[in-house]
Amino acid sequence: MNLFNELRRRNVFRAMTFYAALSWLLVQVATEVLPYFGIGVHVLRWLVIALVAGFIPAMVFAWFFEWTPHGIKRETEDVPHEAFRLEAGRKLDFWIIGVLSLCLVALLVDTFAPRSEPASSDKSIAVLPFDRGDGNTGEAYFSDGLSEDLITALSQSGQLKVISRNSSFRFRDSKEDSSSIGRQLGVAYLLEGSVRLAGGQVRIIVDLISAADGGTIWSRRYERPYRDLFALQDDITRAVASELNAELVAGNGASVQSDHPRSGNLEAYNAYLQGKFYHARRSEADYRRAIGYYADAARIDPGYALAHAALAYAQIDLAGYYLSGDAALRAYANARLESATALRLDPELALAYGARGRLLQTADWDWAGSEQAFRQQMQLAPNDSTARSDLGNARATMGQLSEAIALTRQSIETDPLRSEGYAALAAYQSALGQLDAAEHSIRRAIELQPSAGYERVQLVIIQLQRGNAQATQAALQQVHDEGGWLEIARAFATQNGSDPAVADSALQALIDTQSDISAFQIAEVYALRNQPDKVFEWLNRALDIRDPGLARLWFDPFILRYKHDPRFVAFCRKLGLPVTGEAGGVAIAPMQAHSTPLAAAGTGKPR
Repeated sequence: MNLFNELRRRNVFRAMTFYAALSWLLVQVATEVLPYFGIGVHVLRWLVIALVAGFIPAMVFAWFFEWTPHGIKRETEDVPHEAFRLEAGRKLDFWIIGVLSLCLVALLVDTFAPRSEPASSDKSIAVLPFDRGDGNTGEAYFSDGLSEDLITALSQSGQLKVISRNSSFRFRDSKEDSSSIGRQLGVAYLLEGSVRLAGGQVRIIVDLISAADGGTIWSRRYERPYRDLFALQDDITRAVASELNAELVAGNGASVQSDHPRSGNLEAYNAYLQGKFYHARRSEADYRRAIGYYADAARIDPGYALAHAALAYAQIDLAGYYLSGDAALRAYANARLESATALRLDPELALAYGARGRLLQTADWDWAGSEQAFRQQMQLAPNDSTARSDLGNARATMGQLSEAIALTRQSIETDPLRSEGYAALAAYQSALGQLDAAEHSIRRAIELQPSAGYERVQLVIIQLQRGNAQATQAALQQVHDEGGWLEIARAFATQNGSDPAVADSALQALIDTQSDISAFQIAEVYALRNQPDKVFEWLNRALDIRDPGLARLWFDPFILRYKHDPRFVAFCRKLGLPVTGEAGGVAIAPMQAHSTPLAAAGTGKPR
């Protein structure tokens, strides 16, 4: 008997096709759906293993059994008429065509469905930065503050999707039409306005705009004494919520969050608004100016919890981005005092828990404590995109990447134009080997922030994971020569090239110039070179200098190649991190030889 003909006669080939197509479809659906429920990648892994393991038994079943008009029968037990066998084949063909059609639909959706712009819902709104009606840009902080207050107030409603300041303020002085802005932010409505403060009077004009066609839904003009500012803001908030049929009620453990001091002190509030204005600009000088204004607000009104929390945040940001040594320690000590004061004054202030979480994460490396603080922040302010992003980062630090991805996606829904959200998402996806998704995310981050440094290095890392030398070099060419990122990217990109001398030179240059600030990145390069002794030497050096890159340990695809090394487990314990996580190392072929032994440390200073 001809085996090929017998396999065909018994419809085994059809069964193979059906099983393979159905398995592929199940994996694709699971890949997209599971992360939204916080289900780890291990479930997907076991699904793939089960489907592969089930292939042979399924084919054996197809060989020994037939689909007959009387049900499934053993082939030797009741050999059906040939017409019945042909009918069974036609039915299998029908099911195969159906499953393949679904596979084609899944491919088309994955390829062509727009991902960079969120979908809008009927109850979604973005508050654009209000204009200064008198053209006085020197007091832009005041109009910005009014816009932010409306964002905070409207976010109390669980029925409204409200875009965060980071994204909506990108359209300051924008010439784009309402439809374009609404599409980019994923909202149905825009709130625009102008503010004029003169002679002790506040004049505000507010327009609620339909993003779809730019039509004005309603327009209001308000004029009140400056002393009634808080009541005026509340009136505007209620009017907008009423027009959108949304209740401004906090529930499910949430608490009403407000920028207003409980005392009603307008002088303190004015100082706080000026602090917020400079804080958002993020330069060292602006951070220092923000600290000064926040301190004024807290001095004017010592019971103003939000001013104390914001002051703690600014101290943490200044230390994290611009300070080192004793100066950083003093800033962290001040932040610790201010965050404790804020929590004492208002135990339900979400920003106070956010500041505490950042402090525990950045200064103390108390990973579990910071996660607990971020969870409390998100419970109190569930619609705060920053709270979701921070908790997502905390979960990634603990190795729980599927949950981190889900939280980061939720954060992006209300902050769709913040490049850092997409960069974080790309890093988590990269660690899980979701390279297509990771590349899509990081390119979106670069599109939103063309001057990005770390983001372009992340693209180099993704192309290295692919093993695509040409794409890696193309990504390297896009890295800016500033902030040391180009040297880091070059050290990464050359390790899998054809010239060991070039690779040695690039690593040595990184060691000579950045050994005291980029120890973690040097450990990554040694991981690419497959030199585990050096990897752990530089990881311990990173611990000695408190390199913030160590928070990425459980989602770094290069270091994770050694996650089963006993030294990795010991290092995690020393760092206070879990000894197991979701991601696995990526098998990237190291260079076969290195012509020159590299120095353990360099003498150069960072640029």
